[in-house]
Amino acid sequence: MPIGYQEDYYSWTQEQAAFLRQGRLDCLDLENLAEEVASLGRSERRELVSRLAVLIVHCVKLDIQVYRSPSQEKSWRNSVAIQRRAVKRHLKENPGLKNPTQFQEMMTSAWDDGLVIAIRETGLDVASFPTDNPYTIDQLLGDPPGDI
Repeated sequence: MPIGYQEDYYSWTQEQAAFLRQGRLDCLDLENLAEEVASLGRSERRELVSRLAVLIVHCVKLDIQVYRSPSQEKSWRNSVAIQRRAVKRHLKENPGLKNPTQFQEMMTSAWDDGLVIAIRETGLDVASFPTDNPYTIDQLLGDPPGDI
């Protein structure tokens, strides 16, 4: 008897993988399997939004926060460089995430998240920050890291 999705998720995944490998398509839990596959795609999208948000946080802080220590600046620039590489790699591995409509939605979400974090971390007046994202993807992903 097949293992239930709700009873033991891990064992269910292993069993479904085995059924796929064996070509036993009649044994597959298609409804739950389809949802899990769709969920994998949403995870990739969430990761990209998260990385873009971190990138935006540090770009905004570099642009807005005039008073900062040399170690803060170095840390932010390092974070920008790391996130740029990670975003580029993620997009290379998942080219479907470059869909223009979806990408714009992801940029909007990343901007909203990044702005909130930047405001909290800097402690600066909200009025100091732009309300709309001033960065293009080319600016965010540009090289070298000192461009922003």
